[in-house]
Amino acid sequence: MGIKIKIGDSKVLESREAMDGTMIRRRRVSSDGKIRFTTYERIEMPTIMVRKRSGNREEFDRDKLITSVRRSVGKFFNSSLEVEKVVDEVMDRIYDLGVEEVTSRQIGELTLDVLAEVNEVAYVRFASVFQEFRSLAEFEQIIKEQKQKKEGKK
Repeated sequence: MGIKIKIGDSKVLESREAMDGTMIRRRRVSSDGKIRFTTYERIEMPTIMVRKRSGNREEFDRDKLITSVRRSVGKFFNSSLEVEKVVDEVMDRIYDLGVEEVTSRQIGELTLDVLAEVNEVAYVRFASVFQEFRSLAEFEQIIKEQKQKKEGKK
């Protein structure tokens, strides 16, 4: 049987955010100083609902976005970690909107914004899938727009 300690009766010695940013690890000591232990606190993010083109609503699914990015950009990232970073940034931007519901279109546009900053070719590939390109002219147009944005930043 374990020892029971009320967390409120303990003192925090050290706090550290977990690598993925979703948890906080705390080293604690009991109020009498005899017992040291670790607690993990999960950061609860609000549920975001996604309004699909069809009008249906569903809960935001991070894995679905990862699959979509991975499928669209092919081998333009060196590792799965790079895809994870893109998705993490998209999620941060979604939560920064401060709303409980976003459209699938907003998610796609935020993903494009992040990809534009990270990898130009991945951006064009994702745009071609997201915007359902049907002609070479559409590819030329988006490349032209990207070049103009890039030159505008200089």
